[in-house]
Amino acid sequence: MGILLELDLTRGVLETPPASPVAAFRARHLPTLRELVAALRKGARDDEVVGLVAHLGGHRLSLAQVQDLREAVADFRTSGKTAFAWTESFGEAGGGTVPYYLATAFDEIWVQPSGELGITGVSVGAIFVRGALDKAGVIPQFGKRREYKTAADTFTEKEMTGPAREMASRLAESAFEQIVEGIAVRRRLDTARVRELVNTAPLSGQAGLDAGLVDRLGYRSDVYDALEKGLGESTRLLAERYIRRGPRTLEELRKVLPWPQKPMVAVVRVSGGINVGRNSSSPLGGPSSGSDTVGAALRAVAEEDKVRAVILRVDSPGGSYVASDAIRNEVLRLRSTGKPVIASMGTVAASGGYFVAMPADVIVAQPGTITGSIGVLTGKGVVRDALGRIGITQEAVSEGENARMYSAQEEFTDEQWARLEETLDRIYKDFVAKAALDRGLPEEQLESLARGRVWTGADAHDRKLVDELGGFQHALTLACDRAGLDRDEVALATVPHRNLLERLRPPTTTDDLAVTMQPLTLDGLTTSLYSALGLPPAGLLRMPLNWQLG
Repeated sequence: MGILLELDLTRGVLETPPASPVAAFRARHLPTLRELVAALRKGARDDEVVGLVAHLGGHRLSLAQVQDLREAVADFRTSGKTAFAWTESFGEAGGGTVPYYLATAFDEIWVQPSGELGITGVSVGAIFVRGALDKAGVIPQFGKRREYKTAADTFTEKEMTGPAREMASRLAESAFEQIVEGIAVRRRLDTARVRELVNTAPLSGQAGLDAGLVDRLGYRSDVYDALEKGLGESTRLLAERYIRRGPRTLEELRKVLPWPQKPMVAVVRVSGGINVGRNSSSPLGGPSSGSDTVGAALRAVAEEDKVRAVILRVDSPGGSYVASDAIRNEVLRLRSTGKPVIASMGTVAASGGYFVAMPADVIVAQPGTITGSIGVLTGKGVVRDALGRIGITQEAVSEGENARMYSAQEEFTDEQWARLEETLDRIYKDFVAKAALDRGLPEEQLESLARGRVWTGADAHDRKLVDELGGFQHALTLACDRAGLDRDEVALATVPHRNLLERLRPPTTTDDLAVTMQPLTLDGLTTSLYSALGLPPAGLLRMPLNWQLG
């Protein structure tokens, strides 16, 4: 009896395994993207696996995540095995464009007869709270470099600026181009016809069937009945359970044995906001990456002889300038050892996330990855009047003319604002110069691509900010090729990794301390409160926080 792999994508997908016990418990049944991709790659080559069925809908996946999964499904289908996708509905009242784009990677698409195709297109939205801040008495004071660095616009504007609207329009246009092209190729339709159908959506299930967007109408039981009829009786197994199970053949056992030692490709992750110090995890804000922890991991793989290549997996909107610069320096030191470093971008690798990726030998991104945002911002929200309205006052005694420069109780003086502008100029100039050096571009050309502007991976590739388009598996292939390795004969290890016993042992060096002591924080809560009051964002190198693509 064969195995029918199941993908349940209605729950969402994790980019990074949870770091804290609380987060791990909450996400205990969620698969990681890498697990699902690896399961499909393995299943394509496993004679025991006879097919694949995926339940789509529910929790939204990012465009980049969907493109990773589309590639994995395409790889699975090259084996000649059946792959079905089904859903109750591609959105109800819209929101079905990206899920449908994923569905087109499968052999057959099934929709419940009462469902619809809410393939209404792509939009990029922004939220502005300036009006609310004015009513509350909060005075936002932010500086930025340059006009496309729009994170502070949430607090300083009441609508999109011209540059912000231009950037958002191109993001939506680029994403839509990718989706339309992907649908057209897989459904054997002209791109003009796909655009026409999108412009008449939402469509009923029957209308989608008549237009060639759907293969069959049916309920879940109908899908599984059809699979059983075509494949025979089989055992159903979730893809993540399939990839996690132990070895079942001598060949699988040989691959997991610690001997003979296999060359290793190390994966170092930069996930969430980037900060000085150690990695941490918040129940509300998710993971964050500390320069101490990431730096220790990069130093460890540089010194480990078994590690022949490194993949820097980045899924981060950025954060601290000095933390990002510290990580970039460790990437350069790692490269100096001769080990290839491949940067693999996830859903977003922008601002500080781009800063840490840009010195890699090769930067790989999905066409739908959000990247770039080479710019800087800083400032504060003055909440003195807002707190005064509810009877809260504050006094302080200080020495030094600028001791209260960043106090939320006082506005910048003219001299302080001039100092802030000097800081922005210095950091922006440094960012641009280092990006130009790392990417091998003249500073003038790089600066024209910077200015705080966010790009899709496809547009970044056209402008040489990204080297190649693809997902983690493509990055792994490149790492192996550059190191002269057979990718089927390498061990893949995430660094840093400490088992429970190692975490309980007292650290002996500062590097041990950086990778074992990873606190659980309430940063997500405090960041949300700060944002609500118009206070400074998490760091100088942060991409616009308010973009919503869907």
